[in-house]
Amino acid sequence: MRGMFLTPSGGTATVRLRKSVTLLLALLLALVTMAIGLPGVKAGASSSTLTIATVAPFTGVDAVLGPKYATACLAATQEINKVGGIMGHQVKCKTVDTRGDPADAVPAVRQMYATTKNLAFVIGCTSDEASTVVPIFGANNTVSMCMTGESEFDAVKFPYFFRLVPPDAADAVAMVAIAQNKGFKKIALAFGNDAGSQTFVAPAQGAIAKAGMTVVANETLDISATSFQTEAQSIVSAHPDAILMEALGAAGVALLTEIYQLNGNKMIPVIGTSAMIDPTFFSGVTGAIPVNTFIANFDADNQVSSVATPAYPLFKKLVLAQSGKVKGVGNFSTLLAANGTVHLYDAINLASLAMVMSKSTKGSVYKKDILKIADGVSGATVVTSYAAGVAALKAGKKIHYQGVGGYYLFDPYQTSYGAFQDQQYTASGSTKSVGVLTSTQLGKL
Repeated sequence: MRGMFLTPSGGTATVRLRKSVTLLLALLLALVTMAIGLPGVKAGASSSTLTIATVAPFTGVDAVLGPKYATACLAATQEINKVGGIMGHQVKCKTVDTRGDPADAVPAVRQMYATTKNLAFVIGCTSDEASTVVPIFGANNTVSMCMTGESEFDAVKFPYFFRLVPPDAADAVAMVAIAQNKGFKKIALAFGNDAGSQTFVAPAQGAIAKAGMTVVANETLDISATSFQTEAQSIVSAHPDAILMEALGAAGVALLTEIYQLNGNKMIPVIGTSAMIDPTFFSGVTGAIPVNTFIANFDADNQVSSVATPAYPLFKKLVLAQSGKVKGVGNFSTLLAANGTVHLYDAINLASLAMVMSKSTKGSVYKKDILKIADGVSGATVVTSYAAGVAALKAGKKIHYQGVGGYYLFDPYQTSYGAFQDQQYTASGSTKSVGVLTSTQLGKL
C-alpha cells in the first residue's frame, strides 16, 4: 500500500469547507504569531540538552493517546543518550497537554515555545489538534512528526510536517475490509463526537456501500458521558453482525459493557481503529466482559509491524523499561503493537539521525535529510537503530533506516504508511496479527 492514495468517499462539501477554513485560519494565526515575535528559542542553539516535545492529549476525552506517545519518546531517548546523545547533546522529553481540543492546543503550544530551550522537534499532534498547531510549528521552523489522519493533510504540503500514519479514510476502509473478510453484512457504526473519531464515519459509510453491506445503526457518542444506554439499545435493537467503532478511554468501555448487558451477556463482534489497541481500554473492558469472550470478538486494523523486524528486540526492551514511568499506561506490552508508540519511536530515530547527518539541530537544515534516510539512496547501508546509524554516518556511509514499522517511504505530502493488518488481543493484553489486508482488496473499497 506504499504510495497508495485513498480519498474519503461520502461526507459533505460543508464539512470539507469548514476544515479548510480552520486550516487557513490556523496558518494566518501562525504567521501573525511570527510577526509579533512568539517567545521561544532557536532550535539550533548550543546547549548540553535538546528537548523533544510530545504535543498531544494527556487530559480530556482522548487522554489515552498522550501516554502512548510519551512512552515512545522515553524509550527512544534512553538509547540515544546511552550512545552519547545527538552530536554530544543529551536529549530529554517534555509533554505538552492539548486536552484534545484545537482551541486549547494553541495556547499550550505558545507556552511550549515560551518555556522550552533548544526544542529539537515535536511528536504527537493528533487529529484533535493538528489543524491548529501544525501551521504554528511550520512558522517556527519546527519539525513535527504527527499522528493525525485528517484529510486536509492529504493534499496540502507543510514543509516541516511528517506523517507516519495513514489518512483516516484509509484506516476506515481497512476496518470495512476486516468486516468483509469475516462475512459481515449488517454494520453498526459507533464513533465518538470528537474530531479525530468523526473523520472515520464518511469514508466508512462509502466503503460499506461499495462492499454491498448495510449500515443498520449509526450512533455518535458524547465521549464525555458516562453512560450510553440509549445508543447501546439502538445498536442492540438493530441486530448488527458487527460494530465498527472508535470511542477512546472510558467511553468505549462503557458502551461495550452496556451493549453486552442489553444483549443478554453476549458480545456483538467489534472492529475498532488502531487507537483502540490500548492498555487502558483493554483492562477496562475485560473488567466487565470475560476476557476470552472479548478477545474472540474484537479485531482492530493496524499498520503492519512485526516482531521479526531487526529493530523490534531493542524497541521491546526499551518500551518495557519504561514500565511505571508513564501515568495512564497499564500493561506496557500492549504498546509493543500500538500505532503511536511504534511509529513515533521510529520517527524520533529518523529525525535524530537526520540531525547527525546534517550536522545541525536546526529544523530548516536537517528536515531534508529525514527524507533521504527514510527513502534511501543508492548504495546506502541499512540501519535498524540510532546507534547503528550514527556509527555508519561516522564511517562516511549513507544510511537507510528500517524501523520497527519497516521502511518509511514518504509521498509528496510527506505522509508514509504501509500495509494494514487485522490484529486481535491475546488474554494477556498483548496483540497478534491474524491476517494482512491486501492493497487489491482495499483498492476496491
